[in-house]
Amino acid sequence: MREYSAPAMRPVADNENLSDILWANAERFGDSVSFRRQSQGSWLDVTAREFAAQVMAVAKGLIEAGIEHGDRVGLMSKTRYEWTLLDFAIWAAGAATVPIYETSSAEQVEWILSDSGAKGVFVETDEHLAEVDQVRGRLGALQFAWQIESTHTGGAIAELTALGSKVADDVVHERRRGVGAGELASIVYTSGTTGRPKGVELTHRNLLAEIRADINAFPQLMDAGNSLLLFLPLAHVLARAIALTAIAARVTLGHTPDVKNLVADLGTFRPTFVVAVPRVFEKVYNTAKQKAHGEGKGRIFDLAESVAVQYSQAQDGGGAGLPLKAQHFVLDKLVYAKLRAALGGRCVAAVSGGAPLGPRLAHFFRGIGVPVFEGYGLTETSAAANVNTQNAFRVGTVGRPVAGTSVRIAEDGEVLLKGDVVFDAYYNNEQATKESLDDGWFHTGDLGELDAEGFLKITGRKKEIIVTAGGKNVAPSGLEDTIRANPLISQAMVVGDRRPFIGVLVTIDEEFFPAWKAQHGKPASATVAELAGDPDLDAAVQSAVDEANKQVSHAESIKKFVILTRDFSEATGEITPSLKLKRNVVSKNYAETIDALYQR
Repeated sequence: MREYSAPAMRPVADNENLSDILWANAERFGDSVSFRRQSQGSWLDVTAREFAAQVMAVAKGLIEAGIEHGDRVGLMSKTRYEWTLLDFAIWAAGAATVPIYETSSAEQVEWILSDSGAKGVFVETDEHLAEVDQVRGRLGALQFAWQIESTHTGGAIAELTALGSKVADDVVHERRRGVGAGELASIVYTSGTTGRPKGVELTHRNLLAEIRADINAFPQLMDAGNSLLLFLPLAHVLARAIALTAIAARVTLGHTPDVKNLVADLGTFRPTFVVAVPRVFEKVYNTAKQKAHGEGKGRIFDLAESVAVQYSQAQDGGGAGLPLKAQHFVLDKLVYAKLRAALGGRCVAAVSGGAPLGPRLAHFFRGIGVPVFEGYGLTETSAAANVNTQNAFRVGTVGRPVAGTSVRIAEDGEVLLKGDVVFDAYYNNEQATKESLDDGWFHTGDLGELDAEGFLKITGRKKEIIVTAGGKNVAPSGLEDTIRANPLISQAMVVGDRRPFIGVLVTIDEEFFPAWKAQHGKPASATVAELAGDPDLDAAVQSAVDEANKQVSHAESIKKFVILTRDFSEATGEITPSLKLKRNVVSKNYAETIDALYQR
């Protein structure tokens, strides 16, 4: 058993809560720009003082409406300025926020609102409101449903501001100051890769500890005056924790709800850094590579990629030699500067979490001048429990524990975590709590390795280990990550539990597919189904599989693959909103396909 602990910082006092951040900024740095919000194609500044006044106005409305200390309030919306505004208003009213992904089905909405006992809910659109109305009769606790975008009431912000116009400021301050650090700040429901989502109770102490740990980890990024453009769903704990950290550190925060506009928004907002899941970085890399090859500049891009990776690798072994430095300098002008420009031109780093990034992509981005600080955490750890930093960066790992956090590797290889960022309980689920927490140690369900310097490497998921008919244990995640790194491939799911060998289901990337067809002389109108058995397509997928097999022994290697005719999707229940595979759903949906894989 190996264990590593990061020194604790200033502990969170019992009388602190998240709303303190807001009024501390407003009182001490009132003219600082806390947000830039989109309005009719422009970014408008919102100062700390203005934001606090808006939060105060909405909190008054919530109190006047009947929201009381300890009530739960749902929040279902895309990433937008109002999401963060309402989050703080709910806290200022003494209540707890229950995030709901805006893509959730009526069944999921019903479960979350019912299980949490939410008294009110904010929704964004008419469609969201219809989902709530569809299940409202079965939600005994729900009394209020406010719509952020509404032509009838002017929207929830205006409606609640008007309702609370006669409530005194002192009423809000008395309410918010009555909330202690150990009280509930949010119930965040897990994505639910298996079974019903569990409600993770996060206290004000949990999130404040995460904020302080993140500021400690990224002093260069979390510096007043820097900027962050947020595009991940705020219902995801990573996006929310980073947003709260940015506000606490007086980093200017922007929101963009539609990733289709992300490149344009990056160009106009020009952030200092971004936060994303690995799939976003894969898309940036694949799109750049596809564009270069499509324009006849494939050779120079491939050279630039190779040099970037070598340059990054050299940083871990004493630095690059003169010839490599010279190549890097030239290619920086020709290629790397253009890639950085696609991120707005001022982006100096990125933070990644939610899934493994992969060493090659990590080296590539560090080599072009945008290091991606990969971290590891779960909803139950208030986001990051481990993270790579500028001063402690080891590619292939998820870094050291954040301040005040301990990591332990159990005898069976499971990663255990302990500290103020770790939750105390699942809401209304005592059994799950007992199964996950032991003497303060959270059993993550992930497998990992810990080196002597405290760097953690995640090697797989305990429940996802495949045991072949021959008794060989195989962790699928590493194979899948390598296969997905191929620009032609969108998703991959390794199969083979109790089967004679390892196989994989593969889906094709819809964005890259047209370019691939053009490069290989295939009809532009040809679908994946129509190209079933095409030798070029099979060869391309086999190449990705071969690359993955280099990492493992012959017994663990993938022997066969099948190309599916459509991608996995959230709509079919095959992936979560945070892009994690629901293996049980995919296995059920493609049971016949998997069986056929082993019969041919």
